[in-house]
Parts: sequence; C-alpha cells; structure tokens
Amino acid sequence: MAGGYELLKPATGHRRPSPLKSGYRVVSGVVILALASFLLLRINPVLLFGKQGASLAAHKNTEDDVGQCVSSTVKTAHPPAPLNPWTSLTIKEIMQIQEWLNAPEQGLNLTLGDIARPSDNHIYIIEVHYPQKSDVLNYLSSPSSSLPPRLARVVIHHGAALEPVVKNYLVGPLPIGPQTTMSQFTDIYHIDTIPYNARAFDARDWTAPEIYSQIAAPLADALQELFGGTAAGLPNDTLVPGASGPFSFDGSFRRMWLGWRRNAPGAYLHPLNLYQYIDTSGTDSSQWKQLKIVYNHQVFDTTESFLEALHNGTLKRTTLPPAQEELDLSWSTRKRTGQQRDLDHLPGPRSVSFAGLRFRVDRELQYVSWMGWGLYLGFDRDMGLSLWDIRFRDERIIYELKPQDALAQYAGNDPFQSTTAWLDRYFGMGHAVRDMLPGYDCPYEAVYLPATTFGLSGIVSRDRAICIFEHDSERPLTRHLGYDKDEFGAIKGYQLVIRSIATLGNYDYQFDYIFQLDGTIEVRISASGYLQAAYWESDQRHYGSRIWETTMGSLHDHVINYKVDLDVAGLENSLLKTTTSQETVIQPWFDEDWGNEVIQQTISREYITNEDDALLKLPNNLQGGYSFVNRDKTNKWGTVRGYAIHPGYSPIHATVVGSKRLLKNADWARYNLAVSRRKETEPSSSSVWNFNLPGGPPVEFHKFFDGENITQEDLVAWINVGMHHLPQSEDAPSTRTNTAVSSFLLTPLNYFDHDVSIESTNAILLQTPEKPGDPFTFEDYGVQPAHCIPQPPSPFEYAPVQIFNHGGDVVEFTSVEDMRSSSELYHRIKFQA
Repeated sequence: MAGGYELLKPATGHRRPSPLKSGYRVVSGVVILALASFLLLRINPVLLFGKQGASLAAHKNTEDDVGQCVSSTVKTAHPPAPLNPWTSLTIKEIMQIQEWLNAPEQGLNLTLGDIARPSDNHIYIIEVHYPQKSDVLNYLSSPSSSLPPRLARVVIHHGAALEPVVKNYLVGPLPIGPQTTMSQFTDIYHIDTIPYNARAFDARDWTAPEIYSQIAAPLADALQELFGGTAAGLPNDTLVPGASGPFSFDGSFRRMWLGWRRNAPGAYLHPLNLYQYIDTSGTDSSQWKQLKIVYNHQVFDTTESFLEALHNGTLKRTTLPPAQEELDLSWSTRKRTGQQRDLDHLPGPRSVSFAGLRFRVDRELQYVSWMGWGLYLGFDRDMGLSLWDIRFRDERIIYELKPQDALAQYAGNDPFQSTTAWLDRYFGMGHAVRDMLPGYDCPYEAVYLPATTFGLSGIVSRDRAICIFEHDSERPLTRHLGYDKDEFGAIKGYQLVIRSIATLGNYDYQFDYIFQLDGTIEVRISASGYLQAAYWESDQRHYGSRIWETTMGSLHDHVINYKVDLDVAGLENSLLKTTTSQETVIQPWFDEDWGNEVIQQTISREYITNEDDALLKLPNNLQGGYSFVNRDKTNKWGTVRGYAIHPGYSPIHATVVGSKRLLKNADWARYNLAVSRRKETEPSSSSVWNFNLPGGPPVEFHKFFDGENITQEDLVAWINVGMHHLPQSEDAPSTRTNTAVSSFLLTPLNYFDHDVSIESTNAILLQTPEKPGDPFTFEDYGVQPAHCIPQPPSPFEYAPVQIFNHGGDVVEFTSVEDMRSSSELYHRIKFQA
C-alpha cells in the first residue's frame, strides 16, 4: 500500500514501470481530460450534458459576472421651490428665540424650563408658525418671489402671575433682529387665555419632596402589608402609580386618580386595586393633597380612616399576594419564551433595492419624490410628522395632510379606568417620537430623517425620527390573463412608505403614509405596546377580559383624527355623496321564464352644499361614500374630476357620546368624516389644552360648522381612523399591529382619463403563442430583475435621544430613571423622597 492506495500489478512478461513515471502519466492524462472537458463545456455544454449542461453553464457564467450591488445612497430630490415653508425651527433658531425671550427688556421674568416649578414663568413650546396658505401658494407658483416673514409660536406658562395663566404668542420675523416683536396669539382659539389648571403636562410635578410626603409616604405601611412592596421615593421602589385623565373640566381645578401598580417591566399590566384621588390645583405644590382612597371598592375620605380599617380588620382585602421578589413577573417582559420554531434560527427575507434606491430626498429641505409623487415634510411637537404640497404628475392633490389628535377612552368597574379619556396631543406625539430600530421598524436600506422639538428639559433631537423606503407589496397592482393581443400582463405593486413612531407611555403609535403608482395614498396607523390594564375580578367581566391572574384588558376606543386639505384639480371643490340601493325594474324585454321584474342595484349621487350637513358617518354596509370633486373640471369623458375618500381597515367613530370628560373637547371623534370650509382661524380640530377643558375647550370642533356653503369652495376633510379595542389574552405582553390597525385611502375618482399606473415599465406584457405548445413571448420593457451581491446591513445600534439644554450643551443623563421619566409621562409616576 502506498498512500492508502494499492499499487498496480505489472502484467506477466512485462517490465514494471517506474511508479514515478506512471504517476506522471496518470496525472497528465487526468489534467488533459479535464482541460478538454472544460473547453468543450465552455464551447458547447450540450455535447456533454445536453440541455441541463447548457443551464448549468449559464448559471456558472452568471455567478462569475455577479458583482457588488451599488450602495443604498439616496439620490437628491429636486423640490419645486428652494425653501420648505413648513420646515421646523433649527436648534440655532430655537436658541436665539429663547435668548431673546429671556432678555430683561421683554419683561417676562422667565425661569429656565429645566429648573422651573409650577409657580414660575417658563417657556413650554417654541416651534414654527405655519404661514397662510394663500401666501405659500403664491410663493410655490413663483419661487423667485419671497415667502412671508418666518414666525415662531411660543407658549409660556405664567405661573408667577397674580392669576396664573397660559398664553400663546407669535414671535417674528425670524431670524431674531431689530424688527422682531412679540404679540399675543388668539386668532385660532376661542378663548384668549388658558386656565393654569389646564396647563400642559410636566413630569417634574412629582419631583417635589412634599408631593411624596403627602401622597405616597402615609401609605407606606399599607403598601407593604397589602402588596409586599415599597414606594419610598428610592431607585429600588417596587410600587409606582399612574394617573388617569382628564385632570380638569373647566380649569377651576386640577385633580386626577392615581392607580397603584407593581414597578416591573410592563408595569401597566400589574394593577393592584388601590386608587387615590388627588388635588394638584394651583401653583403651590405644598398645598397639593389627597382627597379620597378607594381600595377593593371601599371608599375612604382620609388616609387615617383607610389605615384604621386596615389595622382593625374591617378592611375587605383582595387576595394577599406574596412579596414582589417572590413573584414571577417575567410574563410582562418582551423576552422571548417558548420552543424555537422550525427554521426560525435563520434570518428571514429582507428587502433589497438591487439596482439602487428609486426615490429621491432633499435632506435639508425635507422634500421627497418618487414615481411622479413629490411632497414636503413638516414636524411639530403636538402631533409630529405632517405632509405638505403633495403633488402627483405635477398636479397638487393635497395641500396639507396632518394628524390632529388621538383619543383613547376606557371602561371599567373601578375609579381609574372608568374616568380615563386620553387626548394624546396633550402629551406631544411629536415630542414622543422615538428613533426607529433599523431592520425592525424599517427595512435596512431605509433612509432616515431627523426631527427637533422643544421641551421643558431642553431641545430634543432625534436622528431617526422619520424613515422612508420603497417596498414591493408582493401583489400586482393590476393584472389579467387573456388570449387576445396585448391583454395578458401585470404591473408590479411597488409602494413608497413614509413612517414615524411615537411612544406615549404604554402605547406605541406607528404613522404610515403609503404612496402608490395609480395616484392613491393610504394613511394608516397601527398600535402596539402595553395595555392600560385593570385589576381583574368577576364584576369586571362586562368591561373586558381576564388576561392574567389578576390582570384585565379593559375595553376602550381608539380614534385618531386627520386633517386632509384636498385641492382636487384646483382650490374650488364640492362634496359628492354617492349611495347605492336596491330597485325593482320592469322592462318589456324580460322573458316570461324569469318573470318581468329584475331586482338590482342603482346609484344615487347628490352634492352636500351646507357645512351643517357634512358631519358624516359611513353608510350601512358601506353602500356608498364621499368624494371631493371639482364641478368645473372634467376628464376626457365629461365626468367631473375628483378624489374619493375610501375607508380602509376598521372605519370607526367613538362609541360613547355625552360623557362629561369628553363633553365638547373631542366632538370630531363622533363621526367617520366631516367636511368644512377651510379657514386660517380653524387650522386644527384640537389643541394641547382641549384635554383638560372638556367643558369649554379652546378649539370646539362643532363651531367650525356654522351653516356656510361648501359648493366649489376650498374645503377640508376631517377623517377618523381607529378601533374598538376588546382586549384578549393575545394582547399580553404586547398588542399586535396586525389587528390594532386602521386606515383610509385617498384615490382618484375620474381624476384621470384612465389608470395611469399603466405608465409603469416595471410591468410585463405576454402574447399568446400561435400554436398550443409554443412558448409565450413577452415584453418586459427592458426592466429585468437586477442580480448582484447586496451590501451587508450595518451592525445594529441604538442610541438614546439627544437633548440639548437651554444653553445649547448636550445633556448627559445621570440615570435610567431620568431617561424614562419624559417617556412614560403621567402613565408611570416615580415619586422622589
């Protein structure tokens, strides 16, 4: 044996060849044969392997030619005008305005927001004030002209005033200079000043030591005995409360219910059936006090009476749980559990633009274009991302598309859930926008844009506040299989998505704007995060479902309102109502076999001409709908051009009407759709202060509807999306975006002469063969699938929000508690001793 192989034996009578020479001959023969086969394969692989050989060779050649894909660098967009009239203030502009306001000559006696108390004067909001539509349209039609002076809207809490109030101001022109002035801004509000008890939130209300000493400290023994937990104002507290709202009806008081929970991951899912009603009216936090305690449906007017019942044995207790350290609270975390599913160890598919990104972005102007679409982006503290001057094929379709407010109204058999009616604009959905997770919130190749907002703690800047990406919907936009010439084909359903995500305490709201090739826009919102749960007991069965041992998911409504300023073929639009119904038709040509009647559908069209008739709900069975049309403009076929407002997922309106906590401050939620004449004095359906002023809100939506004519006028649609959320065990630990989702679509209605998506060259057209069995021929317009090696995704990284203090320096967080306090707001209150 040599090298593990048996040597060849020589034939009888022949000399045994030299092993070395023999080895050379064998190797040489193998090499020659391999080279010959390789050349033959390259020249004509069919001779060796038939058709399969040709296929293998072609595959090999393709692999040899594959190169690295181009990087996902976004191309620069070309805006129709060199300025974005809706762009947010820069950090430098905010700093200049703040410095100007703090100057002694302004006489405002301001305290910096990061150290201010309720009894101080301090700035609450600094943001851009949007110019009037007529001025912007003049500028966009003639970009060589000048925009009107740039202004800022400023909100100041005048806590040091003899009668504390909240006021709005306009400051400008910007940049700050000798001509800059300040004036009170009341044009868009129905009340001149905001009562101080209705002021916007401030998480630092709870940092004053006397708040802890008067509200939480007296309950220390009870918290330990009833729940085995502590709330001593220390980092290792095992119990925390959260608040319900609104806090006021007319500004004469500021009161709220606190509900106690375990201080664990997903604390919102660990309620404890103990509630305190507290008064935080006025500016002197030493006067804030407890008014009432409710434990297990037993009401106590004082802490002393509650503790007396606890100690004398008359308190009816819930099941006594063990100390928190003995509990398994992992069920409310987001840590993976359960057996790994088959093949789940492999990464899933991801989107790759093999030929490079097909949309354009101007980062400085925040302008985006894609496949005939073009639009500017705006961003503000109250509601975050907004879209402006949306054009398709060089025609403006929408002037403004912007969320207005988000309602969440709860039900329950306890003082907390039954009194909760959140209006999330109050907390600042734009200020609560978070940096998105690459590869999870948005595809790896998404393009991110930043956003800057002003807050009490400073100027907040987020690098990944907005993401933009194109994706394949994985379904054709149109298709048909046919046998006549040019009737067999399909068009790819590509879409452009612009997205932002805001986390307000327990809920995460995902705002999506989805653009399509036929001129359709889908506006979609999805929710996830944690439920605001209640303590489960049998009496709660009418208000929700048990989802854990003592946890109930409470019934509640979500309603989110959008402003859509449609300009359909111009500014002059009318509201068209279309309905379908059943009719019975008798015609002389009907044969006797079936009788002389036919029952079928018929269409009715009518114009709604008065605002008062334009507070609308969708028809039963969705038999009909509403559209904006320009009665003076027709398409080639003589039909008025329009855009239809189509319901998408979950087209709902609010369930509860008449609640004192939503008496007048969220009337917009009562309808699926409302249409009013556009006015500069009615820019929004809500305001920050509507939340705490249901008895007399600054913006009363029903006052928009005062009998005016809406025929061929500049109109605005106020459109609602949302869901009736009946929680279930699958909402633990987190609600799923595939069920907690709602949308509407804005889609062409005789706006074009035909389906304009037929322009797309990402399409295929097949021709039937002349004889059965012959191959189909096809035309792909030269757009073939690209093939290359994708760029590797960047390593995952996530950084916390960057905050600049009022001096312009980066703020370094001293603890995780500091990072989370501005995120969880009143939903999780951490007292300080």
